[in-house]
Amino acid sequence: MKEEIESIKERNKRVEADKAWETSKTRRAIIALMTYLIIVIFLYITDVANPWLVALIPTIGYILSTLTLPFFKKFWINKIYKK
Repeated sequence: MKEEIESIKERNKRVEADKAWETSKTRRAIIALMTYLIIVIFLYITDVANPWLVALIPTIGYILSTLTLPFFKKFWINKIYKK
């Protein structure tokens, strides 16, 4: 019984850490940076003018989506999901 409780506690710690990572600003920043760099490389290879500037557009879109989605999630939970 004690082992089961310890196992559940360890699992809960992992789940809490995963949730914290999923909602962390660090994760958002890393994804935004990776998005920006990958798009810059693609634009540079395809010979687009000003790849460093043009790559900001989808990166800003990603950042904005991470800022606005919590609002929509809360709205969805309160108005549509309602269980």
